[in-house]
Amino acid sequence: MLNLGIVGTNWITHQFVEAALASGAYQLKGVYSRSVKKAQKFSDHYENQEESLITDQLETLFHSDQIDVLYIASPNSLHYQQAEQAIRAGKHVIVEKPMASNSTELNELVELAEEKEVFIFEAARHIHEENFKKVTSLLKTRDDVVGANLTFMKYSSRYDAVLRGEEPNIFSPKYSGGALMDLGVYLVYAAISWFGYPEDALYFNQKLTTGVDGIGMMIFRYPTFDVTMQTGKHADSQLPSEIYLSDGTLILDAINSIEKITMIEREKDKKVVIEHATDVLENPMVAEALAFSQVINHPLGVEEQKNYQEWIQLAKDVHEVMTHMRKTSDILFEADQ
Repeated sequence: MLNLGIVGTNWITHQFVEAALASGAYQLKGVYSRSVKKAQKFSDHYENQEESLITDQLETLFHSDQIDVLYIASPNSLHYQQAEQAIRAGKHVIVEKPMASNSTELNELVELAEEKEVFIFEAARHIHEENFKKVTSLLKTRDDVVGANLTFMKYSSRYDAVLRGEEPNIFSPKYSGGALMDLGVYLVYAAISWFGYPEDALYFNQKLTTGVDGIGMMIFRYPTFDVTMQTGKHADSQLPSEIYLSDGTLILDAINSIEKITMIEREKDKKVVIEHATDVLENPMVAEALAFSQVINHPLGVEEQKNYQEWIQLAKDVHEVMTHMRKTSDILFEADQ
């Protein structure tokens, strides 16, 4: 059983803790918030937490003997510093996506984790879900992709604050926010997982008054096809995602959490619909929580370490491409300076 500590007490932290507990691989042992009262309230949500460490001091949490692994879900710009401190304290770290503000930070964290002989994971949960893996397996059997159009756009209630002239964290360059970092990262992970590292990556976006992207269109160029991806945080899209093959179209109801996969095959004048999806878990984070625990609990396992290295390389590729797209479209964070 892994002893879990958490940094941040928002809704996504609750979702991860609930998934971790449901997996049977973790127990909650430490909660950090800038307010002890908030940390205690978070802990009280779960049973049998009388002996949990409740603190408003990060160093206390990081150096506690009660903690094996830390889940970090603070604002994006704080991920690097907090993950670095936790790694130096000898803790395994799970960092909510995006793990870092740019590729330089990510590479430094990976190198430090290797040096300290701990594991670091980016919580890109969708790549660990069964239906995402089904798409991956299906595409591995095909060499006839002719294009794709992937979409993930969702209106953020925080955008109302932007309209009032404010600068909430997720729309702030100070906190490494914007549509690409928050939602577009799901699409980039999917594209690189399924089609590989692109020859070129372009990002056309509309900047908000805060200086980050509110909506944008990505184009990944491959030798024989292109992948177009649309993301945004001040509009909603109801479009499915599609992957175009020589003999038909693969339709996905979503990218961030796939529930339905349909293959429409072209056979003369008729279409054949094939359902591929399986039932999804009630909490979509359970799959990643289990996957991470397997690696931590089996540090010498051949399959576990193969998976880990693949995740690390994928994270490096994703952040390299995202950093390139941001900088070439003049979206700069304080962390880039």
